[in-house]
Amino acid sequence: MSEVNKDEDAQLQWDNEVKRIEKIKNPEPEVVAEPTPEPEESQLPEISIQTSYDEKPNTEFNSAALLETVSDAEVNSRITFEEFTDEKTLISHDAFGNKQMKIKVLEVSDENPPMKWKFGDRVKVTKILVTIKHLATQEVEEGEFDVEAIERELQEKRHYTSTNRWIPAEDIKNGYVVGSKHTRLISDASALDYIVF
Repeated sequence: MSEVNKDEDAQLQWDNEVKRIEKIKNPEPEVVAEPTPEPEESQLPEISIQTSYDEKPNTEFNSAALLETVSDAEVNSRITFEEFTDEKTLISHDAFGNKQMKIKVLEVSDENPPMKWKFGDRVKVTKILVTIKHLATQEVEEGEFDVEAIERELQEKRHYTSTNRWIPAEDIKNGYVVGSKHTRLISDASALDYIVF
């Protein structure tokens, strides 16, 4: 199927869906013709007064029909609230607010975490991809780091390392590390001047 036909089909489906939603929102009242008897002078119309204030007006409508569109039904593209990740939580900023950083996990160790009962599910990260965006120039830099090798190098050179490569599993969203855990992973690379942030 060509792109033009796909666009025309999509536009046709969109138009049909808009009409269907308008019918649901604004239903046409059914017209029922009733004969109106002529009122007699002795017969007064009945007036009914409702004094109950607890009753609420009936404003029910089919909300599922309004929310579900043709494209969502076909593709099943809706995500649940638990799957949604705000982009802001994955980004960290430098001290001056000139740069943004995102870290993607490329490789994890298969080592079992010690004391799972105390610290919960954690993952030992071995390789990461760091993306730094300079906000003034919109320039983007990327670099792959072997965090394990950098940790070993720092231990050899300075006999001390501050990297904590154990990241809680819930702090990795869609393959990216939450911004609050970035300094854990880049502290050794920063100490050896591999990264300036």
